[in-house]
Amino acid sequence: MSIENCSMSLQVYGIPNCGTCKKAFQWLSAHNVAYEFIDTKENSPTRSMIQSWVQELGAKPMRNTSGQSYRSLGEEKQTWTDEQWIEAFAQDAMLLKRPLFVKAGKAIAVGFKDGTIAQLLGNEAG
Repeated sequence: MSIENCSMSLQVYGIPNCGTCKKAFQWLSAHNVAYEFIDTKENSPTRSMIQSWVQELGAKPMRNTSGQSYRSLGEEKQTWTDEQWIEAFAQDAMLLKRPLFVKAGKAIAVGFKDGTIAQLLGNEAG
């Protein structure tokens, strides 16, 4: 597969009513960046997908610390290993920070800051 083909495969994982996801969608559309939205409530990512994302980004940046699911976890979450976080993310996708950007099969960013996404997407963001 050529690099040109890879650059077209941007997936955005999140939920439709998430304000940060909506900002990301608006920014992507305004910059004519093609993407596929994956609703994590409807299509939870697999454990192996989550495991590769944690390897690429780390478990800490992927935690949705403002969500009810995170707050309902006990204090022991403060000392969890990446493996424990992978298991938690696989059990409850609402623990994943949104949106999560995957390009050519690799997690490239979590959360949304337009400057960061523009840098990561390079010349795709026109």
